[in-house]
Amino acid sequence: MRKPPSKTPPNPTKWRKSCGDVSRAMVGLKPILYKGLALFTPGEDVVFCRDPSKQGHWHQSLCQALQQLLDLEEPPLFLSPCYTAAVDYWFDEEQHCLRVAAEVYPLAWPHRPLLNALFAPAHQPTLPWQLVQDPQHPCDAQALEAYRSSFPQLWEHHQLIYDLQEATPPSTFTPRPSQPDRYVFRLYVRGETHAAEVALKNLHDLLSSALKVPYTLKVVDVTKQPDLAEKDQVQATPTLVRVYPQPVRRLVGQLDHRYRLQHLLSP
Repeated sequence: MRKPPSKTPPNPTKWRKSCGDVSRAMVGLKPILYKGLALFTPGEDVVFCRDPSKQGHWHQSLCQALQQLLDLEEPPLFLSPCYTAAVDYWFDEEQHCLRVAAEVYPLAWPHRPLLNALFAPAHQPTLPWQLVQDPQHPCDAQALEAYRSSFPQLWEHHQLIYDLQEATPPSTFTPRPSQPDRYVFRLYVRGETHAAEVALKNLHDLLSSALKVPYTLKVVDVTKQPDLAEKDQVQATPTLVRVYPQPVRRLVGQLDHRYRLQHLLSP
């Protein structure tokens, strides 16, 4: 009597052989299928996401995330695609194996070890990354330098590794709040010293480049107006106080670093 055909799944060894050099350690396990995308900055920060539905359009969301996280004037769309990398896991029904495609653009190519840590499963610590050379989007680091003056935060390293999917669903970042119509500051110093003059000049330069609206900056000598210093709760000099818009904010000490000013200028 002829035996009925076996209902057991194909031999995993056969599956592995048919898969060649693609990912195959998931054979016999429930495969994890998704598309992943990472966006780097020139300062080597990264935001990334994994999309099991493979339906999301994540480039815009990742740029919006950087805008919010680094307090940028607008989404840094110019980073895409040169600073991006993408990975796609899918199950090959015909060959019965898990396949993976991993592509990385030139300016993100040095970050493959980090990309492996973000996207590679434990059983396959190194993904088969392929370098993408797109003639329509030449990746010229020197050309991108033109954006540095408008987006200096992108060239600073903030030790940022941000998983957008865990933080929020795609496309839910709110637009950056509109900027106030003006700013009013008070700079508290002690005496008319050379250090105070240097701090004032540096501060004017930073505010002029950071703000697109008018501002007023009043210099207050705490030795001559101690009552005003007490009212603004000034304990040390130099101290920069944002009087308007509310809420009142203070910055004490070093005033010549634009990144430190961001807290003072944020809504």
